[in-house]
Amino acid sequence: MTVSVTAIVLTHNEQLHIERCIASLKSNVERVVIVDSGSTDQTVDIAKRCGADIYTHPFRNYATQFNWALENCAVATDWVMRIDADEFIDAELAGQMRSQLPTASPEINGFVVERRVTFLGRMIRFGGGVSPQFVLKIWRTNKGAVENRWMDEHTILFEGRTANLSGLLIDDNLKGLGFWVDKHNRYATREMIDALNPEFKFFEESTSVLSAQALVKRAAKKNVYARLPVIYRAVCYFCYRYFLRLGFLDGRAGLVFHLMQGLWYRLLVDTQILEATDFIRSNGLTAFKVMMEERHGVKI
Repeated sequence: MTVSVTAIVLTHNEQLHIERCIASLKSNVERVVIVDSGSTDQTVDIAKRCGADIYTHPFRNYATQFNWALENCAVATDWVMRIDADEFIDAELAGQMRSQLPTASPEINGFVVERRVTFLGRMIRFGGGVSPQFVLKIWRTNKGAVENRWMDEHTILFEGRTANLSGLLIDDNLKGLGFWVDKHNRYATREMIDALNPEFKFFEESTSVLSAQALVKRAAKKNVYARLPVIYRAVCYFCYRYFLRLGFLDGRAGLVFHLMQGLWYRLLVDTQILEATDFIRSNGLTAFKVMMEERHGVKI
């Protein structure tokens, strides 16, 4: 039994993942929408074959792309679901969607799900941070959107409360470690923009209320992590995740994951923050924006 949900998936060269993603959704949601930003592989053909509706739109960042989809993809279902191409839902979460969404009380406008990441072939179960992570992924149509940020963007509800669904949303990227490194290098650039925005006002941030889970994460990042010394805080964060949050219990995969995602990536973000700050103070904000577009393809 399908439920009145439109699942929106943003894609760019996702032929390894898109069929698996759609297959996990197809018998559970009414409609799957793909918003593609110029794939050169078989992503669009595979998605069409799987019955998805295809739209194309140039990519600026995740928030603007997803919000464009909400406004331009003729969403007519009761609910919207946000899911990435390299994610899929397990049978328990599918069952929860079928049973809980049609009977949700009027004050419930969003549902939080548990997201787990796999890395080097193993599901990461310890360490906090990004796996497990409880995220608002399903909401009533016209009752939510993605907040205006370049990175770490959460779904925001305009009104109402959230409830939880059991089961898992699984992030299992099959493109290999090289792709993971390249992706996080791009993420670091985007997170640097967010980190410097309070000082340099690159864009206007969203002011809508986040879910309780997102508020806790954002508050910890803003009030604890951001106040620690740059560079050294990355080491503290790794120790927190690996030792205090028991990341070592995931064995070799856990060690590599927390070293890469909890230490190397955070160091990369901090290094880019220092580099960008020095550049702006030496050359000005306009020159920085030009450099970002020429060097990184990022138009602030």
